[in-house]
Formats: sequence, C-alpha cells, structure tokens
Amino acid sequence: GAILNHPALAKAFLTFNNHVASASTVSKRIRELLILRIGWLRRSEYEFHQHVVLGRRAGLTDAEIERIEAGPDAAGWDTVDAELLRAVDELHADACIGDETWARLSAHFDTKQLMDIVFAVGCYEVLAMAFKTFGVSFEPGVEPLAPDVRARMHATRAKE
Repeated sequence: GAILNHPALAKAFLTFNNHVASASTVSKRIRELLILRIGWLRRSEYEFHQHVVLGRRAGLTDAEIERIEAGPDAAGWDTVDAELLRAVDELHADACIGDETWARLSAHFDTKQLMDIVFAVGCYEVLAMAFKTFGVSFEPGVEPLAPDVRARMHATRAKE
C-alpha cells in the first residue's frame, strides 16, 4: 500500500510489475528464484519474506530457499539455477550480466526470456529500495523472518 500514496506512480509501476509477475516469459519458479536472491542481497526482509511463500508455491523447496542465501556457488544447484543466481549477483554488483554468464544463459533462454530475467531483477531491486526506504512493515498477523534468518541476512551485510 505504500506506493498508493502516489496514484500516478502506483499505476505506472504496477503495470510494469504485473508484466513481471504474470506475463513474463520465464517460469514462476525462475522468477521467484531471481526475486528471492535480489531480496536477500538487498537485505529486504519484507520482500524476501513475502517471496518465500510465493517461491514455495512456484515449486522451490525449503532447501533451495535456504541455499539462495549462499548464492550461485553453493553445492546443490543445477547448472541453470546457478547461472540465474550468478546473473542476479552480477546485476546487483555491476548493473550488468557479465559476458560469460550471458553466454551460458543464452544456451537455455531466448532473447525475450533473457530480457524478462533482467527486468524481474530490476523490478524487485526497485521494490527493495522502496520497501526499505518507506519502512514497509509486515501486515498484521504476518510473523517477521525467523530470528536466525534475520541475523544471517544482516550479518552478511556487515561482512560486505
């Protein structure tokens, strides 16, 4: 509801977000993998928490969700998932997917899908900024992140 304080902005953004959420050419599972990683990297508790639920619905396992914290080099990822996570890390670090990662992703995704990958990460990067800046809190009845997850999220930030 925070962006509804600016109706014109909300309308424009929600049109874009609707494409990412429902008209994207990549699967829901892939979108949630991307969103969870950028949420983790941006230390956006609200975003990460909301998308844990959506990620499970999209087919991510609890083990995969936990492994998202560790990133693309964690043991257990298949090759494509690792490259998707690497793409998020590169977009986060440099606002660009590196040539090698792009080439590896291009073997599995067409141009529209690659574009949707970039825009999904960008969309949720903006939302993480907004949620954190505007102090968006969890809705009544929604429990915050488990204390151990929250501690890991913020401990990782301190190391960077």
